[in-house]
Amino acid sequence: MPSLRLQRVRELLKREIGEVVRREIPVGEAGLITVNDVTVTSDLHSATVYVGVLGNAEQQKKGFAQLNLHRKRIQGLVGKAVVLKYTPQLRFVLDESIEQGNRVLKIIDELEHSEPADETTPKDH
Repeated sequence: MPSLRLQRVRELLKREIGEVVRREIPVGEAGLITVNDVTVTSDLHSATVYVGVLGNAEQQKKGFAQLNLHRKRIQGLVGKAVVLKYTPQLRFVLDESIEQGNRVLKIIDELEHSEPADETTPKDH
């Protein structure tokens, strides 16, 4: 289990990276970019940022490309806002867990809507 300090740094980075992304990358062309989670190495030299991009497929591609294009600038702005001995090197990863969750909910919803039709048919025992 990560130490309390590491957890606090993760939450701080998550909040600050989200703010910087919100300010720096316009929603119109890149979709809505959300920072879902951040993991940091124990030495705080690198951080993996799990992001979700809400929008159509083209906006998702553009949003992820914008993040990688502006990675150094985002890292610099986060470094100015968060005072740490080292500013972690950021690596963005597309987090598809929300998309997968939505697919599961859609399947469950479809199953619930198909059940009443099955219950009305007579059953042979």
